Amino acid sequence: MNENRATVLVAGASGETGREILRLLDGRDPTVRALTRDESNADRLRAWGADEVVVGDLLAETGLDAAVEGVDVVLSAVGSTPSAVLTAEQFVDGVGTIALLEAAVDAGAEAFVMESALGVGGEGGSVLARLFDAAIGPIQDAKARAEAAIRAAPVRHTILRPGVLTNGRRTDDVTVAPADTGLWGSVSRADVARLMAAAPYTGAAADRTLEAVATPSHREVGLAIDWRLPRARAEEISVEVVDG
Repeated sequence: MNENRATVLVAGASGETGREILRLLDGRDPTVRALTRDESNADRLRAWGADEVVVGDLLAETGLDAAVEGVDVVLSAVGSTPSAVLTAEQFVDGVGTIALLEAAVDAGAEAFVMESALGVGGEGGSVLARLFDAAIGPIQDAKARAEAAIRAAPVRHTILRPGVLTNGRRTDDVTVAPADTGLWGSVSRADVARLMAAAPYTGAAADRTLEAVATPSHREVGLAIDWRLPRARAEEISVEVVDG
């Protein structure tokens, strides 16, 4: 994908992974549009790096047209809190993500990247994946339905299944493996943000479902992928012309 003049939509922008994506893309070529449910988040989203802010609700399917208009890339970092298992009838991880996907495809988006979780789809069978399924099974099921919709949609996609998310610093040292590898471990949201932001511009990530945990865990099964972030914006050069 050519990042020149691209517009990237970050869904779930006010969440912890979403904030890391905004900070990472700040000062890079794509125009960054943030989607949030709460208008009061607008100023802080711009401070974190958003060029544009759209207010909308994926579950209510409001604001979707404005969110995806002219968008080339969608980075979906939406997610339910574990407590939602006890109260929610629908999950943004499933119904909301699918609504966003359908709107993005209709708008002509070229790439869709989803932050999912280890254990979704019952693949791999690691202890951590089984713990995720046991603790937040309904959310995992919702993510699985969204994953299936993404894989079936006519759009380039990357689905990332991270381990336990932490607020640690970005290391750029992450083990990424195919979905059936069975990784277990933690990974920082900053590192997940880097993978998500780079996925649309990284050929080896196209149309794949990948697990991700912090290295040195499982280094021997990691894929050799050259993750390529969109380039930094060129600095304006002031040229003084002297009449001679």
